[in-house]
Amino acid sequence: MTTRTVHGACPHDCPDTCAMQVTVENERVIKVQGRADHPNTHGALCTKVSRYPERTYHPERLLHPLKRISKKTEAPQFVRVSWAEALADIAARLKAISDPQCIQPYSYAGTMGLIQGEAMAGRLWNALGAARLDRTICASAGGAALAMTYGHKLGMHTRHFAGAKLIVIWGSNSITSNLHFWTYANQAKREGAKLICIDPRKTETADKCHQHIAVLPGTDGALALGVMRELIVNDWLDHDYIARHVDGWDELRGKALDWPPERVAEVCGISADEVRGLARDYGTTTPAAIRMNYGLQRVRGGGNAVRLIAMLPCLTGAWRHPSGGLLLSASGWFAPYKNPALERPDLLAGRMPRMVNMSTIGDALLQADPPIQALFVYNSNPVAVAPESPKVVKGFQREDLFTVVLEHFMTDTADLADYVLPATTQLEHLDVHTSYGHTDVLMNQPAVQPLGEAKPNTQIFRELAAALGLTDPCFRETDEELVAQAFTPDIDLDLLRTQGWQPLPIPEAPFADGGFRTASGRANAAGADFVPNYECALTDPALAARYPLAMISPPARNFLNSSFVNVKSLRDIEGEPLIEMHATDAAARGLADGALVAAFNDRGRYVARLKVSPRARPGVVNGLGVWWRKLGVQGTNVNEVTHQRLTDMGEAPAFYDCLVEVQAA
Repeated sequence: MTTRTVHGACPHDCPDTCAMQVTVENERVIKVQGRADHPNTHGALCTKVSRYPERTYHPERLLHPLKRISKKTEAPQFVRVSWAEALADIAARLKAISDPQCIQPYSYAGTMGLIQGEAMAGRLWNALGAARLDRTICASAGGAALAMTYGHKLGMHTRHFAGAKLIVIWGSNSITSNLHFWTYANQAKREGAKLICIDPRKTETADKCHQHIAVLPGTDGALALGVMRELIVNDWLDHDYIARHVDGWDELRGKALDWPPERVAEVCGISADEVRGLARDYGTTTPAAIRMNYGLQRVRGGGNAVRLIAMLPCLTGAWRHPSGGLLLSASGWFAPYKNPALERPDLLAGRMPRMVNMSTIGDALLQADPPIQALFVYNSNPVAVAPESPKVVKGFQREDLFTVVLEHFMTDTADLADYVLPATTQLEHLDVHTSYGHTDVLMNQPAVQPLGEAKPNTQIFRELAAALGLTDPCFRETDEELVAQAFTPDIDLDLLRTQGWQPLPIPEAPFADGGFRTASGRANAAGADFVPNYECALTDPALAARYPLAMISPPARNFLNSSFVNVKSLRDIEGEPLIEMHATDAAARGLADGALVAAFNDRGRYVARLKVSPRARPGVVNGLGVWWRKLGVQGTNVNEVTHQRLTDMGEAPAFYDCLVEVQAA
């Protein structure tokens, strides 16, 4: 028996980006653990990733190329083919497309790695002149908001939350989606800090906080303005910090004064005393820290809500303290260290192909002119995760659309492909990672050889480039050569190989004396305001009368977007797709706990099991996601009822801006 350990990194769309220790016995992975010597992982992995061997060795793992032999409106049927046959046919189909911008790549964060993400794929699309993809589906509203306010996606160090005396967890179920931040928050709590959770749903995190403020979806910006108003009238402001480090304060001050607690309470569906109490806690406690997450920006006014919340630590001077300030994303800290030429944008040679927003892929597949003729999907499952899925499915079912999917499993999207190509998992390939929750660069070493005929994304795109006759030497570069090009020389690759990570030299209190990344070096408040939902009584009272319940679709605890849904041990914990509803709303509709119900609107109808639960506040139902459609009661999931309208900035999807009615199914 031979046993060895390998340094790895978690590839998934999570702020923690954990350093992993992979134990291999007789060339089979038997255990994946968090590395105890990595400061941001401190030995712990979430339940999902700790079961990564179960995912890699899953009996339904795709290990050979598959070719479709059934119509796309029929039950999917595939036959096994060789790599040579698949690549030759795919290349021939792509060469037959006269306008290369009718070739559409579609990818996101199935891996967050710089190498297996877009390094070689981006080179191929640039060389072909394929359509570009606006990757908006998760975080672009909040990212645009931080860029407008702070100059980039920047925030405080996660570890410093342990020293805060007040932590406001805003739009985040941290126990589920940010485990290592929660460790620091819990440490602060044990040392006397007050924890406040702001979320429409009474999450597992809210259970552990001192206070839960259950705002209506899409009203976070109004609450932020109400807090500002109380800071002003009670003079809980750091006037020196504002004068030296804030632009646009007079404009924002005037807007905030129009939001007394009673008005905020009416819009947000909370009490005026909750508004006053939150402002008092925030304005009188030092240091105070805010942990935002992306749920609150998945509404029409999500970008403005982030901007308003991001101004709060500037008004109180919380940024003066290492344990004060705010964190939504830390990814901007890596920008000076990443090589912008890794994906070879020069291969476009001056061409500017059209840009397609991934969040409106349903409309794009049905309406684009000229039409999308070929679709390449990797690191994503759009049939399950993209909004308004009836249109997405209809678009994927076009018989004249040639679709290739790189995958580990037969997802909802793979079921509608012409070719499915088997990709490696994180345990089988080389990669490097940055993070949006901490400021360490990490390396992932392959622990075992690829199973079956699976290949890394990079190798698939190399071989496809060769089949297409592309001769630029960049398509022959190895993964090791790509890693060597991923960063500036400030990142020590030898250290990454031996230790597994390298921290960036970020100040402990990065904005203690201003120094924001805006052009002026000052935080920018100009233009920030409350923007209500598309679908709410404020903007469309007639629609709200027909569909009186707001629906949000937060992730199920044991899934990560649509990843891990097919891991049986995790799916057994979740049970089945659920719609959570407050007892008063259920009673008003004569609905009993455990019944099958349908949430519906003009876009579609989603059937799931009803759970009458205090986790849902009155007027809001929670459709926990993102289940694969094929595992739903009627072959659908919660995106049957979401829409494709975009946010106020960042052109992101407004998943949580959604009105429905619920009835017995």
